[in-house]
Amino acid sequence: MQVSIRKLFLVLLIIATTCFASNPAGYKNPIISGCHPDPSICKAGEDYYLVTSSFEYFPGVPLFHSKDLIHWEQIGHCLTRTSQLSLDKCGVSGGIYAPTIRYYKGIFYMITTNISKGNFIVHTKDPAGEWSDPVWLQQSGIDPSLFFEDDKCYLTVNPNNTIYVSEINPLTGQQLTTNKAIWTGTGGRYPEAPHIYKKDGWYYLMISEGGTEYGHKVTIARSKNLDGPYDSNPANPILTHSNVNAQWNPIQGTGHADLIQADDSSWWMVCLGFRPQAGQHHLLGRETFLAPVKWDTNAWPVVNGNGTIDVNMNVETLPCQSIIPPALSSDFNENKLGFEWNYLRNPQEQNYTLTERPGFLRLKATTVKLDDIDSPTFVGRRQEQINFTATTSFEMFRSQNGDESGITVFMNNNSHYDLVLHKEPNGENKILLRYRLGEMTHIAKEIKIPKEKVAFQVKGENNYYSFAYSLDGNSYKNIDKMDARFLSSETAGGFTGIYLGLFSTSESKISKTYADFDYFTYMPDNK
Repeated sequence: MQVSIRKLFLVLLIIATTCFASNPAGYKNPIISGCHPDPSICKAGEDYYLVTSSFEYFPGVPLFHSKDLIHWEQIGHCLTRTSQLSLDKCGVSGGIYAPTIRYYKGIFYMITTNISKGNFIVHTKDPAGEWSDPVWLQQSGIDPSLFFEDDKCYLTVNPNNTIYVSEINPLTGQQLTTNKAIWTGTGGRYPEAPHIYKKDGWYYLMISEGGTEYGHKVTIARSKNLDGPYDSNPANPILTHSNVNAQWNPIQGTGHADLIQADDSSWWMVCLGFRPQAGQHHLLGRETFLAPVKWDTNAWPVVNGNGTIDVNMNVETLPCQSIIPPALSSDFNENKLGFEWNYLRNPQEQNYTLTERPGFLRLKATTVKLDDIDSPTFVGRRQEQINFTATTSFEMFRSQNGDESGITVFMNNNSHYDLVLHKEPNGENKILLRYRLGEMTHIAKEIKIPKEKVAFQVKGENNYYSFAYSLDGNSYKNIDKMDARFLSSETAGGFTGIYLGLFSTSESKISKTYADFDYFTYMPDNK
């Protein structure tokens, strides 16, 4: 009953916070929160589809659907099988970079980079269903994109800080023409994310420059010929928050964008950005934002009037379409996890089950630790708000010396805060609050408890994560708090954002230890 009440409250909270977005004269950014960077968008009929990067997490390339560009529902992932996505021993912030999604004559194409293996394409006629196995491309570089015209498909990619174009067969990966260099950008470092569009007889080439940090920006060039030469927009960049006019904007690092034209002829841009907290740090990763674009005939595009975006966008939108609010909590009563859950690298599927004890998520312990570049028994979901409360309740079974289960605030293998139930050599049970920060590992707090059943709570706020526990699942006792800055991208490095993960580990290779998690709740605090 307690979990049901929480779910009801959460639904009411989401409805309340989306009232502004239901206003035809505005919406709220980000449109997809948490670590959802490098957005790419396409349109099929009246439907819009969007994909983002997924790095070392599995399944790969989350896929979203919308009718109005504002309200998005995750409908699956493009890469759900090991044959599509091998992440074995994938390093921190490795794996999948910058997907592009395109739709042409009844087929959806998704092209991306597995950073340790190269560029590849998958396709499908049903985006919510299974996608094909990959076809691999000869062309190197990252951030590949596709452009279709007259039944021909063109690939753009960026090896050697230069944008190249060539014709390919998107179903086989065969390269049909030689690579041709067409633009190097405006002089910013890391020219990347190239997308080609055609409007009013012009081919427009849009890229990002400056690195995916505070100096990120979007620039554009155009040509009468697809393979150039391309002339730079005199007003570049068309989007950036690196200038004085956006110095104190709560959104920073805007870039890596894609454009779409709606049925009413309006143009829109999706892009990444991040929301700093704890000073100049960001922890949620790079999120997906939306901005209107004015694009007159034979003119250059203008983003939101002045080349910046805001949290509260007071602009005319497409007619809003209501959707079922996304699941932010789970009582594990379904026979599979929701799309919001991810594994670290390719999971050992036998270590996860929802059927051995209905109503519980069972995690079977292995010797792989959160610190390892491997696949521990870990399942997590993105932190999507700066202020939130997450709770879980679990019981550990058959545990021996050194075995532990719990919840982690996880940035990467070298940077995470863990709240765990730990089995001592003498058989005692201890709650440990522990941190791993680079080469430093330290137990900040130890608390003895009489049994192997406990509820944990993590609260996030601007400057800290706070940790608490409960033995009855109702009244929580505070343990301590940890500085948020040490898990930020600026401190920990990498391209991902925070995940809230459930995990179980053992010291024994023949361990029979497991933990049954009763529920997981995630409560945004939108004050």
